[in-house]
Amino acid sequence: MPEQQIAGRYELLEPISSGGMGHVWRGYDAVLDRPVAVKLIRRESVTSPALAVEFEKRFQREARVTARIQHPGVPQVFDAVLDQSFHHLYLVMELVDGVTLTKYLRPTPGEVAPSLPIGWAAAVAAQVATVLSWAHDVPVVHRDLKPSNIIVARDGTVKVLDFGIAAMLRTDVTKLTATGSLLGTYQYMSPEQIRKGQITPRADLYALGCVLHELLSGQLLFPGEGEYALMTQHVTQAPTPLRELRSEVPAGLEDLVLHLLRKDPGERPADSQEVYERLRPFLPAPGERPEPRGGVPRQMPDPTRLFRQPYAPRSRAAAPAPQPAPGAPAPAHPVPGLLSEELREEIREVHTHYDALMDEERFAQAAEVAGEMADRAARALGADHRAVLALRTRRAVSLLLGGDFRAALPEFETLAGAYARTVGPTGRQALDCRAQAARCRAELGQATEALADLRAVLDLIRTTESDVSEGAVVLRRDIAMLLLAQGKTAEALALLEPLHADLLVVQGPDDELTVEIADILAVIRFGPDLPQG
Repeated sequence: MPEQQIAGRYELLEPISSGGMGHVWRGYDAVLDRPVAVKLIRRESVTSPALAVEFEKRFQREARVTARIQHPGVPQVFDAVLDQSFHHLYLVMELVDGVTLTKYLRPTPGEVAPSLPIGWAAAVAAQVATVLSWAHDVPVVHRDLKPSNIIVARDGTVKVLDFGIAAMLRTDVTKLTATGSLLGTYQYMSPEQIRKGQITPRADLYALGCVLHELLSGQLLFPGEGEYALMTQHVTQAPTPLRELRSEVPAGLEDLVLHLLRKDPGERPADSQEVYERLRPFLPAPGERPEPRGGVPRQMPDPTRLFRQPYAPRSRAAAPAPQPAPGAPAPAHPVPGLLSEELREEIREVHTHYDALMDEERFAQAAEVAGEMADRAARALGADHRAVLALRTRRAVSLLLGGDFRAALPEFETLAGAYARTVGPTGRQALDCRAQAARCRAELGQATEALADLRAVLDLIRTTESDVSEGAVVLRRDIAMLLLAQGKTAEALALLEPLHADLLVVQGPDDELTVEIADILAVIRFGPDLPQG
């Protein structure tokens, strides 16, 4: 079990990142059965119990203000928890599955940063400008906009992190930082912040100009070494025009970046709406094909997708790999490794942990626990080892019971193929996984495919087992219920009547399933105006 639990419900699972304001952990909300991000505000930010209590109150005020930014580009903040020692404040937030902009700029430490495609850079900046427009209307000024605070989610949505946290830690009001240092990151800090002048939304526009300059050129705006050198450059030095660093940057985009980077806030664009309008000519049109990725790694999400495919439906799941026909030679697989005693013990502990989580109906976390161990075991033993398949089966079951049918479907389909290879296509595990995959399809609205799959499994079960075996009976019931859902009442009745007769003989009239089928038959026969398919 996790070593630390916050407020009796939030568990810290693994560190994600560490930044100037604190450490971020992947966490788990035991009450709502969902993953969360938990940020631990640095200890030096909270130097006494009195300041800690004041800090918690300030956070709650700021969180209420931040919650008014009703935009999908702002991750939700769920909770603030002050521990009993009054030394730590934990912020519980929406966990975003994506890639920080830092990874786009520096995919591998030490490598020269690639220049993003023009449309990608414009799409990121346009989405950030949209978020800022909603924030500045509240008004909330971010104060620490930088690549590590910008995440591109898997669907291409840009998320801006840490709204409100900067305001909570500002030294001119709370005096909460131990060093009294300036708030912000020097590479992206506006001249007025460095001078400790009045902070307005245009400070965020300057930071956006720094980020956009870096996205387009692959270089920091100013290369100064050390805080003092960087601050001096931001206050006094003119930026290098982008077209001197990258000739294919459009002149209009260069002009916008130079406008954002004016030293005097009053000389910058009036607001983020103006910035967005000036970015529009460089954004892809709906239906336009994606730009070549160039040096961008394949795993990086494409931020132009929102503009090319606005309000597009979720991408279809990839079709499962075709399974070999019965009797065909199995494809070559790595020879499984030996199950060491150490690994055996780890797997045993995971199964115990999994069982405890399932008893508490913490399905999402149970799936994560089983999946992580399955991945580790597969690297050591091979993907088709029975211990790996058992873990993956448990993950699939917990996803199914948690209602995440979209994630459970490919798991069961993959397992069905693996069991077909290892125990044969008519083996119990292979057939069970095929049936569960079909049930997931039914839940996802793919009734026709689900019916075909369930009937195919039932035909295979009938070749090896009785028509009244447990597996066959459940499948007969499921097929009939799908037919009813499609309005094919006559076909359903033709299945349910012999099923009920079989259950009366095998299970008796008081059996739960017998009673269920009898009730369904009564509704079909005597219900008002039921269509007869």
